[in-house]
Amino acid sequence: MARTRNRGGQTADRAYYPASPWQAGKYIRLSKEDVGKGNDDSNSVLNQKKLLDEYCLEHSDEFSVTAEYSDDGCTGTDTNRIGFQNLIADVMNQKINCVIVKDLSRLSRNYSDAGSLIENLFVQMNVRFISLSEGIDSYKDPDSVSSLVVPITNVMNDNFCYQTSKKIRQVFDYKRRNGEFIGGFAVYGYMKNPQDRHSLIIDEEAAEVIRNIYMWFLEGMSKNAIVRNLNHHGVLCPSEYKKSKGYNYQNPFAENKPLWCAKTVGDILKNRLFTGDMVQGRQRVKSHKIHKQVQVPEKEWFIVENTHEPIIEKNVFNQVQELLKRDTRTAPAQNKLYLFSGYLRCADCCKAMTRSEVKGFVYYFCRTYKDQSKTACSKHSVKHDLLEAAVLYTIQQYIYLYIDSTSIIREVNASPLQKSQSARLDGLIESKKKEYIKIMRYKQSVYQDWKDGEITHSDYRHMSEDYERQIISVKIILDNLAVEKAELENAPETENHSLTAFRKYQTFDKLTREILVELVDHINVYENGSIIVRLKFADEWHRIA
Repeated sequence: MARTRNRGGQTADRAYYPASPWQAGKYIRLSKEDVGKGNDDSNSVLNQKKLLDEYCLEHSDEFSVTAEYSDDGCTGTDTNRIGFQNLIADVMNQKINCVIVKDLSRLSRNYSDAGSLIENLFVQMNVRFISLSEGIDSYKDPDSVSSLVVPITNVMNDNFCYQTSKKIRQVFDYKRRNGEFIGGFAVYGYMKNPQDRHSLIIDEEAAEVIRNIYMWFLEGMSKNAIVRNLNHHGVLCPSEYKKSKGYNYQNPFAENKPLWCAKTVGDILKNRLFTGDMVQGRQRVKSHKIHKQVQVPEKEWFIVENTHEPIIEKNVFNQVQELLKRDTRTAPAQNKLYLFSGYLRCADCCKAMTRSEVKGFVYYFCRTYKDQSKTACSKHSVKHDLLEAAVLYTIQQYIYLYIDSTSIIREVNASPLQKSQSARLDGLIESKKKEYIKIMRYKQSVYQDWKDGEITHSDYRHMSEDYERQIISVKIILDNLAVEKAELENAPETENHSLTAFRKYQTFDKLTREILVELVDHINVYENGSIIVRLKFADEWHRIA
């Protein structure tokens, strides 16, 4: 590091300092990292103040005015400290011309910041710098500032912060991997368990708002419509709700009178934590010196499933995530989405269809044709009333065929033939297991014969390789039999999610947004107005059909 002499044509000679008495500023700082160092008694704010006061009293003939600047609970790696900023402001305004600290780490634990202050700013401003522990006094002993003690001590202070930050991060990551909640405040909808602050329990009052947000969104309400609904009914936004419960919670981005906004609703709709899975580590600071939060890729998040009681069912959460990916439009002056918003595609160019009203009737057209180029695709027009009727009929037929097919399969599974097939598979599996054990014994006996000298090593090697091939062959057969038995046992006679969904709507006679969300993946529209409805459970339907 450069020395303080010859800084901008100036030297550290006493001639450049004002005559006594000095207008001194005592700076005191304490942070959690100092407590972790094990010397919190000597570093406490009161003890630092006492030490500096005694020094100024002993040298009362040198100091006429002594101001005091203090930062309690502030890290030394960050210069954005109120007391520190006030100190620098008074230095720049020449209100003080002497800075006194207990030791170098009080001023800063950032190596570059400490060097810049001591060897640049203070020298240029003719400010006397005193650090009691290191015996530094830039006026009485100018060389004390330029000695190796200063840069080495600053490096050690900087490294101490790095090591402390690293250890804390390792402990936090360990807790995250174990599914322990480590946040200062629980996510809106939950609260910390009084018996275990690292676990979450449902806050029913806030959880009811979460459930309503998900329900409204699935019913077709846009995020902005949900925001208006919540604010209209006087529902407190998350930050205000926490304050109303007595939490000392501060949102740096909140306004004077914070309200619900689309971003808040969007974050709630995307938060997997509401399904009972602990999701942490979505943000991190850039470094132990730069405390700005940055987003972390999802693959690096800490996710532990089923750590707390869910507010939202996982299938409902998955439906919402699918809807969030769709290109949707809200009707003018309406709070809800159009019925087919986000579900219609041109069968040829695969782009979304656009909605238009012509002479009082609603039509859908290929967006490429309508908005981009009439030569790139054709109209693919279809009237809303006809489309709605066709989709309604198609879904009704799917439901009827699916439920009817599963009923037939259930009867087949209960038949003697089905039971005999299961018994046959059990017999084959048991037989192959016995064959596997027998081959393993032969292989072991061959090894013993070689050891006893009854066969040569060459014979043993050939026989062992032959038995190994037989073992692999039997293993493959056993795996295939196990798969076949599993398919027989897992035939769709059970009430799986798809069957539950179809049963739920088997008597419906009107197409709604709720039905589309739960059953339909997308709808392809062809040039002649014909359609193909792709259901979410189509693969399962084809498997059992």
